[in-house]
Amino acid sequence: MHFVGIDLAWGLKNPTGVAVLDETGTLCHASAVRTDDEIVAVVRAAVPGGCLVGIDAPLIVVNPKGSRAAERALGRDFAAYEAGAHPSNTGNPAFADGTRAGRIAGLLDLDMDPESHGPRRALEVYPHAATVALFRLGRSLKYKNKPGRSVDQLQAEMLTLIRLLESLETAKPALRLKHSAHWQQLADSVQSATQKAQLRRAEDAIDAVICAYVAMLAHEAPERVTRYGDYATGYIVTPTLPEGMQPSRRSAKGRAERRW
Repeated sequence: MHFVGIDLAWGLKNPTGVAVLDETGTLCHASAVRTDDEIVAVVRAAVPGGCLVGIDAPLIVVNPKGSRAAERALGRDFAAYEAGAHPSNTGNPAFADGTRAGRIAGLLDLDMDPESHGPRRALEVYPHAATVALFRLGRSLKYKNKPGRSVDQLQAEMLTLIRLLESLETAKPALRLKHSAHWQQLADSVQSATQKAQLRRAEDAIDAVICAYVAMLAHEAPERVTRYGDYATGYIVTPTLPEGMQPSRRSAKGRAERRW
């Protein structure tokens, strides 16, 4: 069983991150591509057999307006940590004829039912909520480019995320990154970055690693994840928020992080 992460872009102009973990949690592939055909080709080449794929993008959207029930439920737990999800509905042209994530799941013969135990499956995941819960963060890390965020700020937040992910080498299940050439290349590119575009190229693949680990956690330790929503109306799977956690004081411009 391999575990795949896909940090799916909103459209074809922006890169999509793809990461693959083997059965030991070792990173064996990380890249950024653009088209659906490229995503499918990468996953098929890296994972010819059984896999669980965590996709950061809506798999199922059927509501004509507003937010999905899954997004509202996740927001009740994570919005205070600035890790709520933006609304998805079929009124958005991107979802009017189905979802991109759903189409890719179909091309890869992935069962999207979260109750399935089939050999090839997909789950919708959300990295910002995942990192808050995994690392007991008072608020989501601000490593995505937004107005007012400098290169130095983005780089510092991304380096923090890299250190946190590397700390999962001693977790159960373990995420083994330090001896992966793919990971070292990503970490080095962040460390040496002087422009936002350089950080952006690494961001997608790093988010994909998080997606892959959430998929692994859902498979290896299902009691440690929460599923918001359901197969009929859409769902999101994320590590369960630990009891007793408290959010940091909300930043002046704090709000949900956009997923794509």
